[in-house]
Amino acid sequence: MTRARIEKRDHAGVYVWHYFGDVIEQSDSHVVIESRMGRDILTAYVHFRQGDRMVETFYADRWYNIFEMHDVDDDRLKGWYCNICRPAHLTSADDTLLIQYDDLALDAFVDPFGNLLVLDEDELDALHLSVPLTAAVWRGMEALTDHVARRLIPFHGVMRRTNG
Repeated sequence: MTRARIEKRDHAGVYVWHYFGDVIEQSDSHVVIESRMGRDILTAYVHFRQGDRMVETFYADRWYNIFEMHDVDDDRLKGWYCNICRPAHLTSADDTLLIQYDDLALDAFVDPFGNLLVLDEDELDALHLSVPLTAAVWRGMEALTDHVARRLIPFHGVMRRTNG
């Protein structure tokens, strides 16, 4: 199995942090890796727990990435955390795939029922990005919203609500 080094960069392309995962699928336009959450983060919409299993999809031709989150204890689906970002830069060196993405602040959380919550609009505003880049960010969110609505992979597993 190929190892991946994932580097998050800020909106200006400056390195922020990195972590490692294992490549489970790869094509010319995307890569899927599996990793583990490195720390606990409690939010208003989900509790990220250290050790949660993450199935992460990075695209070389889309302005977002998708992190499918599974609970560390029972592997139940918690939802999908999505970053609006420039298309990922995918390069190989030795036996490691390097995945670099420039985070553009705007995020979304999709719950297991397909409800999408837009996050961090204030952080996006604080960046004072150019008008064309801000428009690209919102086009990325629109494309992600369409991806969810059409239940395309990885959202094909969205649960249906039942009465009773």
